[in-house]
Amino acid sequence: MEVKIYGVRGSVPTPGPSTVRYGGNTVNVGVTLADGTRLFLDAGTGIRQFGRDLLASGHRGPVHFLLSHRHYDHIIGLPFFEPIYRPDFEMIIYPVKGEMTERRKPRAEIFDGIHTPVRLDDLPSKRTYVPDTEEAWTIGSAPGSRIPLNHPGGAQGFRIDDGDGSSLVHLTDNELNPPGSRTTTPEQQAEFARGASLLIADAQYLPEDLPAKSGWGHSTVPEVLQLGRAADVNSLLLFHHDPDRDDAALDKIQEQATEFAEAELSRGPALVAAEGMTFQLGADSCSLVEDSDS
Repeated sequence: MEVKIYGVRGSVPTPGPSTVRYGGNTVNVGVTLADGTRLFLDAGTGIRQFGRDLLASGHRGPVHFLLSHRHYDHIIGLPFFEPIYRPDFEMIIYPVKGEMTERRKPRAEIFDGIHTPVRLDDLPSKRTYVPDTEEAWTIGSAPGSRIPLNHPGGAQGFRIDDGDGSSLVHLTDNELNPPGSRTTTPEQQAEFARGASLLIADAQYLPEDLPAKSGWGHSTVPEVLQLGRAADVNSLLLFHHDPDRDDAALDKIQEQATEFAEAELSRGPALVAAEGMTFQLGADSCSLVEDSDS
């Protein structure tokens, strides 16, 4: 399995000279499975480049879209995803549990002719919606499953176990220790991520951001480092960076993550996500084959 990071930010895009190394696009992750099946997780502004890369690759066949939730930073890139304007393109959509029962198609609110010039029904591409009641699927060569997360309005995480033995877990937006009731506990999430080749996890906050931002639906860096250890993952990627966190601040988080990994993680590194990072996953491996400076 190959995993490429196209967007790393939460809340709002943050372009500019102070974020150029880690990137300012909101979240998007592209995945190529062992059998060539393509999928992506979330549709922040990073999806614009993912779409261009997808077209340049000459990929034929459907592309699978796994959506964590409908907050704007996770869907705002869809109008700029070039493949959806092509009649030969098919997107298979895995919506948030319960949203199809609300009698509105996911993403219809952004393609309403008001927020964008194009209405959903005017798009020439084909869209297929997987029933939102299903808890597990097969995507190409890979079984996929989901877990509810702790986030205002609800969110879901995903696990993809590829036919080559590699596995990816994606947990965002997610507050591991919310002030109120929990949808899932840290222990349940650790079990869901158990032994993954790569765990991508929401680590938007630092401890000093609390309690002011407690209940906002995001985890702290130390909480996510502990989750990676509890789940015994091969590699951990800190993700969904706060828009106020510039490159220098993320460098400091990387230093903290490296120190923790060397002392506490038995299998592999903990890295701060940067746009352009590409990982090759194996049954018991996760190799960074390209970074944002490549």
